Amino acid sequence: MSTSRNTLVHAFDTLLQPAQFKDYGPNGLQVEGRQEIRRLISGVTASLALIEAAIEAKADTIFVHHGLFWRGQDGRVTGWMKQRLSRLLAHDINLIAYHLPLDAHPTLGNNAQLAKVLGIALEEGARFGEQALGFVGQRPAEPAETLATHVERALGRPVTLVNPPGRVVRRIGLCTGGAQGYFEAAIAAGVDAFITGEISEPQAHYARECGVAYLACGHHASERYGAPAVAAHVASALGVEHRFIDIPNPA
Repeated sequence: MSTSRNTLVHAFDTLLQPAQFKDYGPNGLQVEGRQEIRRLISGVTASLALIEAAIEAKADTIFVHHGLFWRGQDGRVTGWMKQRLSRLLAHDINLIAYHLPLDAHPTLGNNAQLAKVLGIALEEGARFGEQALGFVGQRPAEPAETLATHVERALGRPVTLVNPPGRVVRRIGLCTGGAQGYFEAAIAAGVDAFITGEISEPQAHYARECGVAYLACGHHASERYGAPAVAAHVASALGVEHRFIDIPNPA
């Protein structure tokens, strides 16, 4: 079975509602390829490695969280940008990307899917931070070190834990990727621990001084669940083939 490019983009727009967000780049169709869609590949970032893998898989469309175009970037098509664009255009592959809308979807987005992977029961309507991108949920009460070990096992990578001594955690804030700037909003929301992708210098001090555990589990590792969940949902509804390709990234 197949669908049209316009129908596919409309389905993603309807599900993710990009017009509701102020974002750092364009959401939706970023590079136009062929009109008929039979095979959809999802991934985290529109890297050259993912594009090459999609070409090998004979994909018609790539769906990602991190697209090619960002506010304030150099607009010249040289170097890595030329490499990526030339491969997409040469093989007539559509590139579709959603950034903040993919983080925020209440059931299929990055935060909701990470919570599912980590066994965190989300509190309905409990959100925090700019554009309500942060989610709040709960796990059985446990030491912060136990939670960090659980996250490491679930995601398959080390976690940076900044932990006030003896901290027991139950109520957890989540905001995937580079959301270290949301830590203060998470603290204000009354969480015991905050899980995100990255940590910067100030957050270690906030964690120690405010008594809230901070877990940085990797930008890529925290954001590799939303894209395949959304793409699989839309592909199933439209009757097209879908496959997720995870390109490893230590960041």
